Amino acid sequence: MAPLIALVGGFAVLRLLGFAGIAVLDAWQPALRGGLALMFLLTGLAHFNKRRRGLIAMVPPRLPRPDLLVTVTGVLELAGVAGLLLPPTASLTAWCLALLMVPMFAANVSAARRGLPVTPLVPRTAIQIVFQAAAVAAAL
Repeated sequence: MAPLIALVGGFAVLRLLGFAGIAVLDAWQPALRGGLALMFLLTGLAHFNKRRRGLIAMVPPRLPRPDLLVTVTGVLELAGVAGLLLPPTASLTAWCLALLMVPMFAANVSAARRGLPVTPLVPRTAIQIVFQAAAVAAAL
């Protein structure tokens, strides 16, 4: 739920700052990219803090080196934060992050099916649709 709050809250605050006169945020797309960047900062850092163990456990058992996969996805998410905030790379970065979220969602589904403590599938699927839609909208 925290990533969804970061995305929506970050977007809302940045959009309000745009309305308040900060020219670079005076459109929905830069504010959305900022909200996505905040979300991916939160989720990317989780790959390296106390949540790391839980993320490693979420990796489907058939995949090798779950620790390495969690590290790589965390680095990609944090690189995505920088890419979203740089106008020349923001669109391509948003597309890449939209693609990255597909196997990450699959890991969430796998974890739920294995009984791990994750968001139940129906709300997680709805949240995933919001994340995917935000990334695609940020890319356009």
